Amino acid sequence: MRHYNVECVCTTDDPVDDLHNHIEYAKIRTEKDPLMIPAWRPDKAMNIEKPEFAKYVEQLAEVSGVNIVKFADMVDALKKRHEFFEQQGSKLSDHGIEEFYDEPYTDSQIETVFEKAMRGQQLSDYEVRQFKHCFLTVMAEMDADAGWTQQFHYGAIRDNNTAMYNQLGPDTGFDSIGEFNTAKAMSKFLNKLNMEGKLTRTIIYTLNPCANEVIATMLGNFQGGEPGKIQFGSGWWFNDQMDGMIRQMNALSVLGLLSRFVGMLTDSRSFLSYPRHEYFRRILCNLLGNDVEKGLLPDDRETLGRMVEDISYNNARRYFKFY
Repeated sequence: MRHYNVECVCTTDDPVDDLHNHIEYAKIRTEKDPLMIPAWRPDKAMNIEKPEFAKYVEQLAEVSGVNIVKFADMVDALKKRHEFFEQQGSKLSDHGIEEFYDEPYTDSQIETVFEKAMRGQQLSDYEVRQFKHCFLTVMAEMDADAGWTQQFHYGAIRDNNTAMYNQLGPDTGFDSIGEFNTAKAMSKFLNKLNMEGKLTRTIIYTLNPCANEVIATMLGNFQGGEPGKIQFGSGWWFNDQMDGMIRQMNALSVLGLLSRFVGMLTDSRSFLSYPRHEYFRRILCNLLGNDVEKGLLPDDRETLGRMVEDISYNNARRYFKFY
């Protein structure tokens, strides 16, 4: 990490994680070492349709010290864990969702759905979507109150091959791009938070490039308060290759503001993924250079160079407020 001049690394952590590695690292870190910050990933607490949900709630109750009998208790437990993560430096959440949700719900309905899940009863698709809508709203409000940045990675269909899932478990390579008609639900979700003054800095990543223009235009509806508050996340997963990166940046450039883009992320757990940043920078420079040659941009090396530096480094440093 020192060799690559890494300044900050964010890990992906479940609310029940004890973060002992972060705690121990903080004790020995020197000024020359990068920051290591946990990122809040509460997917297991959201996925109420999973058979292991009740078991997970028991784990959450144990680590939080909250007796979870109803959904309101679960929120209290998550709040305590959220505060614990913040004490360890966390300023960022991430949510892996198939799509956005806008099914209306009441508190009593959510409590009923939660109780059914804890008893192992079958939930309807509508009840699952109600719960996920409520859960994501609660998490977004929590992030806003703490001044965090929230991220949404959507559009994946996971674990398509049941035979291999049974053999190897979840997230072992049998995932694909999904098609979801989610634009209206995304709009309603962001609008509700915005109306309540609870829309924090937000980054939206799509796995389906067909939604690039949808997101690029959605951003402009909810900007305000700070530059580039709502971001179109970089090409992700199947799209973090040349064509995917170019399509994402072209959509943002045409329909949004490329100069405010926070750039590429290394969404993996491998040192071998670090060159992805260099790959991204070369593609970005090539994209701008081609436009200069076509006469679409002025040949102003100073201005364009500053923009590349901002997208590659400065924007992210200002945006995430890690240090």
